[in-house]
Amino acid sequence: MEIKNQLLNLKPYQPGKPIEEVKKEYGLSKIVKLASNENPFGTSQKAREAVQRELTQLGIYPDGYSAVLRNALAAHLGRKGEEIILGNGSDEVVQIICRALLKPGTNTVMAVPTFPQYKHNAVIEGAEIKEVPLVDGKHDLDAMLKEMNSETKVVWVCSPNNPTGTHVSKLALEQFLSKVPNHVLVVLDEAYFEYAVAEDYPDTLSYLDTYSNVMVLRTFSKAYGLAALRIGYGVAGREFIASIEPAREPFNTNRVAQAAAAAALEDQDFIRYCKEENRKGLQQFYDFCDETGLSYYPSEGNFILIHFGRNADELFQALLEKGYIVRAGTALGFPESLRITIGTREQNADIIEVLGKLVNRE
Repeated sequence: MEIKNQLLNLKPYQPGKPIEEVKKEYGLSKIVKLASNENPFGTSQKAREAVQRELTQLGIYPDGYSAVLRNALAAHLGRKGEEIILGNGSDEVVQIICRALLKPGTNTVMAVPTFPQYKHNAVIEGAEIKEVPLVDGKHDLDAMLKEMNSETKVVWVCSPNNPTGTHVSKLALEQFLSKVPNHVLVVLDEAYFEYAVAEDYPDTLSYLDTYSNVMVLRTFSKAYGLAALRIGYGVAGREFIASIEPAREPFNTNRVAQAAAAAALEDQDFIRYCKEENRKGLQQFYDFCDETGLSYYPSEGNFILIHFGRNADELFQALLEKGYIVRAGTALGFPESLRITIGTREQNADIIEVLGKLVNRE
């Protein structure tokens, strides 16, 4: 069988090492996973209760339109239900966008390094990839504008950016949007939106009323703690959403995920708690870096990218053998850095102690 040429050298997404595998490989009884930007405080009690209620309905297909969740989201966001598309994680919404808009002869613009699935899905569709290097960990929006032409269909702006944690300010984004041609879809990927605290972080949903070529992506996998259930969404003008809906698979979000996400929206106290604890956790790492002279990017997400100035894979392995799973920066475009998810206060203190010994040993 002949496979598409663009798939021949394309590697599948590589998630962090699973806990059970590390336990078995290194004979460890305790593992702390700080690799995949999951919520260390788990999930809202309301969401867990919703999951339990749905377990008696597993033999029944989910609502293909996700009406209950769609309506809950519309009310929470102050938008219309027709402006929302649900996905099996926001990853699937990225896939839907690429499936609907990209093909050979078109191109898409993105930062590098950033979330790899933009490029991955664009390659599958045969589109040209235009990558613009970050500057001090941030999107170079002016350079991204210069890369656009008549065949550009999508530009991706990840804010807070994965893996750097940096954000695009309100002023910078508004200036950018005013210059992007109308035929280019601007995707504002805000997977870590709930964690952002910067005073100049933009209210991106408000731009939907001004620009017909803007789409905002968010997820329940991070702050809401529903990563296992895989549910995310996109928000854009109703006409655009209607036009890409045929690219969405039927029943693409399961009924357990729909119910859990709708219930999770009702518990904003949980989100506020996670947000506050995340800032405290980030400060623990900032203090550690300042004390040891390590550089880092201040983060608006629930992770931090620390530059150690030595081989990231070696650091990753040293931590792994002590029971800590982090993300080596090698595959992220930062071969001498580690991306570490912010954990509980105790988890942060423990890994910082281990990191301190590794740094001092060097």
